[in-house]
Amino acid sequence: MDNITAGIVADLGFEPEMDRLRDYLGDWIARSNSELRPLLEWQFDAGSKYFRPLTVFGCHRARVGGEITDQTIRSAAVLEMMHNMTLVIDDILDQSDERRGKPTMHAEFGMLPALMASGFIVADGFTMSAEDPHDIRLFADLVKRLGVAECAQWRLRRQPLGVADWEEIAGEDTGSMFETCACLGTRDEALRRFGRLLGMLYHGCDDVGDVKGLESLGGGGEEDLRDGILTLPAALAIEKESICDLFCKDDPSDEELALISREMRDRLPDAEAHLDQIASDAAWEARTNSDNPEVLLTLIQHTRELSRR
Repeated sequence: MDNITAGIVADLGFEPEMDRLRDYLGDWIARSNSELRPLLEWQFDAGSKYFRPLTVFGCHRARVGGEITDQTIRSAAVLEMMHNMTLVIDDILDQSDERRGKPTMHAEFGMLPALMASGFIVADGFTMSAEDPHDIRLFADLVKRLGVAECAQWRLRRQPLGVADWEEIAGEDTGSMFETCACLGTRDEALRRFGRLLGMLYHGCDDVGDVKGLESLGGGGEEDLRDGILTLPAALAIEKESICDLFCKDDPSDEELALISREMRDRLPDAEAHLDQIASDAAWEARTNSDNPEVLLTLIQHTRELSRR
């Protein structure tokens, strides 16, 4: 397990549940078609962060209480599968040859196998959930929202947008994934807004971490800057008109990219302050809508620390 989540798992006492999750995914891979099994083994390795399944478990404990059921383990496993589908697609879109120091699936096995594997992952996820209409509805909605969010984010590249626009993008990209985590864990809508805010917080901490040069949580700082993606630091940096003009250019030079990057670093204190507000809003949701908010407050605290390492 990635050390990003190991401390949270220990704090919350979810080691047995994480073992069950890994066993579930391992059994699925072992039973999968031999043509794609090496790709799945490559993608679902021991370095996964499992932050999203952890959120499923945390929301279950905060709202429902009691044992983490086999049903919830399955839901968390399928959610992790959907997440990995997005990683495969993102790596292809970003032309990334590595993720966390390891070759990406398309770099190791080729573009066509990677694309086919991403579809295989989603199809098997729906098959696993076939007898659970609640989960099927959530996963179908998630996949559609993620597709719309990715297209919108790409369409809105190099545009003179602001922090409110970033919030909308982050809320539909990472936020929709964490909303789904919350609803899977509680099997109702009570913590949906908490999940959205936690996802936005995670997304923003990733943005800030990329600018600081920290180990990426899932994005790609250099690729985002090159492609004109609206990250939180970029949204703040382009409040300066001269930087906005450079950001909106179709093909900025290396020198111009360096100027944008410098302004983004200068605006990091403002980005951190904005993340503090999102964390505060998430904490309010946790206290208001759960009987055991401490587990959710721990998730918020650990998420918030991701950009401060």
